[in-house]
Amino acid sequence: MDVSFVGGPTPQRGVGIVAPFDFALDRELWRWVPDDVSLHVTRTPFVPVEVSLDLARLVSEHETLTEAVRALSAVSPEVVAYACTSGSFVGGGVGERAMAAAMSRAGEMPALTTSGALLHALHELGVRRIAVVTPYTKSVTDSLEEYLAEGGMEVCGRSYLGLTREIWRVSYREVVRMAHEATEGSPDALFISCTNLPTFDMIPQLEAELRMPVLSANQVTIWDALRRIGKEAVGPYQALLDPAARRGPAAMGGVPDPAQPPAPPAFAGSAFAADPDTAVSEAGETPFPDEPLGPA
Repeated sequence: MDVSFVGGPTPQRGVGIVAPFDFALDRELWRWVPDDVSLHVTRTPFVPVEVSLDLARLVSEHETLTEAVRALSAVSPEVVAYACTSGSFVGGGVGERAMAAAMSRAGEMPALTTSGALLHALHELGVRRIAVVTPYTKSVTDSLEEYLAEGGMEVCGRSYLGLTREIWRVSYREVVRMAHEATEGSPDALFISCTNLPTFDMIPQLEAELRMPVLSANQVTIWDALRRIGKEAVGPYQALLDPAARRGPAAMGGVPDPAQPPAPPAFAGSAFAADPDTAVSEAGETPFPDEPLGPA
């Protein structure tokens, strides 16, 4: 078929992504991206250190980030994001802002980090009390809590796995279990930390079950990067992305969209209609696969 008359491929907007060397979820990032945007992904150099505060500091050194951004500059992205939660909160709020500034100078473009994007998302939703789920050790999870507290957030529940490697192998079922454990204190929202933890498919279901917004590291990173260039992230019925979702199950936990009038409970007549405790499948299990996303 002769396609020469078309004049070339559709013009693309570019988003640069700097990821840690062990990042395994490139395809998950793409699922939030509209068709006219391309992600340009590069990785930090390998270091033989397990997931820890030490690793978070190593992969977020300014020299490492600026070299990665300069490499991305060759394809002229409009914005660049550092897609690493622990690497961007390990230095606290001052450290996070310094990383973003260093990246912006290196590429002469807007820059952001996952942890900075998280605070922007929480403010967007009007959240003050948050529960966190992490795959990290206690020390790394404590550092996340400190960062959130510095940003004006109260952490009122948490659950963590204590992993130091191969986080991308964690199953949806395990994350769902931790989500329910962490939110027993009725927070305003839940944050699932780590860009190497698969979350895309579980967010709508968890929002329906927990009756609150559910944010994840990859979700907030792409959401913030796209809005910097006037684009919107795509995804099925997620409170951060869809105002209608804020008036549905996610609003029932006390964080409705202030610009909209109250709405009746969503999913009337369904398994989620009246009782949050019924928000499971008829078989009594959360309908997520046992196997994780990402490479084997």
